[in-house]
Amino acid sequence: MFTDKAKIFIKAGNGGNGAIAFHREKYVAAGGPDGGDGGKGGNVIFRVDPGMSTLMDFKYKRKYIAKNGQDGMGKRCNGKNGENIIILVPQGTIVRDAASGRIIADLSELNKDVILAKGGNGGWGNAHFATATRQTPNFAKNGQKGNEREIILELKLLADAGLVGFPNVGKSTLLSRTTKANPKIANYHFTTLEPNLGVVEIGEHMSFVLADIPGIVEGASEGVGLGHDFLRHIERTRLLIHVVDVSSIEGRDPIEDFHTINNELSKYNIELEKRPQIVAANKIDIIQDMEVYEKFKKEIKKLGYPLFEISAATGKGVNELMKYTFEQLNKLPPILTYEPEMEIDEGFEIDNTDIGFSITKEDNVYVVSGSWIEAVGGSINFSDEESLQYFQRALKNRGVIDALIDAGIKEGETVRIGDLEFDFVW
Repeated sequence: MFTDKAKIFIKAGNGGNGAIAFHREKYVAAGGPDGGDGGKGGNVIFRVDPGMSTLMDFKYKRKYIAKNGQDGMGKRCNGKNGENIIILVPQGTIVRDAASGRIIADLSELNKDVILAKGGNGGWGNAHFATATRQTPNFAKNGQKGNEREIILELKLLADAGLVGFPNVGKSTLLSRTTKANPKIANYHFTTLEPNLGVVEIGEHMSFVLADIPGIVEGASEGVGLGHDFLRHIERTRLLIHVVDVSSIEGRDPIEDFHTINNELSKYNIELEKRPQIVAANKIDIIQDMEVYEKFKKEIKKLGYPLFEISAATGKGVNELMKYTFEQLNKLPPILTYEPEMEIDEGFEIDNTDIGFSITKEDNVYVVSGSWIEAVGGSINFSDEESLQYFQRALKNRGVIDALIDAGIKEGETVRIGDLEFDFVW
């Protein structure tokens, strides 16, 4: 089954906590603190796999979590870094932030890893906090949390040229004749249920990628038929080959079909209206109404599109069409890549305007909460005098004390930080 869109959750590993330890060795006096640092959490890394052609794997597994860093140990032994998790995706996958819909990355380049969630840094062991006046620090820092977010993966095929047109006009037959692709071919509508890619070889070092885009009918841009699912794959193509059935066997009007398809492309993305287009008049060998075909030729000439008369079934005119397509592609800019609309780290870090804590009053208790206060509070040993003094200095330097005073706190009133409650004294 072809799947070209998926929503998943990714989380990087948390950093390990720093260790609280002291050197204990016979005949060594005043060994001092020797707690090691915590290891860094693992990253979530995305990598293009040229062998993948669908996002099917993400239909069954939707959570990807990297390993946490190991906690620090005594004897200044640092914890082991958490193992990265590598997620393989097809070439041409767009990554969007699920909350905002903005593009984070375009995974179109081979041999280039992209870190989409960074692991948290490990906390410092108590060996870092030793000073001339604080020789036995009984506290350490906790590791930071790893980044996490929901993302949307959206596959947009990488092809130089795309075959568009109504179902059963001969797109799959044309693809199979010009490339080594083996699409399903039958004489009924919607034979092709997924996009197919193939390489057209014109000569030595002369080739281009051709895609058969299925399911475009009237109303496709609004979800009718299969087109709404696959129109996105046209967006990267540099040139369109519009295949039209001019045989009139089914009583279709080729002029009407031509304008209907172009109208759907324009509705889906106005930029497709400006995309260079070659018209391939297919089934030229079995035309039933020459008058209808002559009218079609005049219409295409009036619009200024190059027209090739072909028969995908017999091969008539196909080589000339492919050579002309290759010549035109050499004059066009490279395949479209999408610029990120937000930084990979955006949304993970605390806003620069955020002071890292907030103060609320609940039942005559002043509650201090927030990302910064939780990080600092988690690293303090409140039963240790030096650790408590360190915490108090951090509160003063970060402005928590002044904020409490501004909030109207009086001496003797209660302050709550996490599970800790104490009387305010200033």
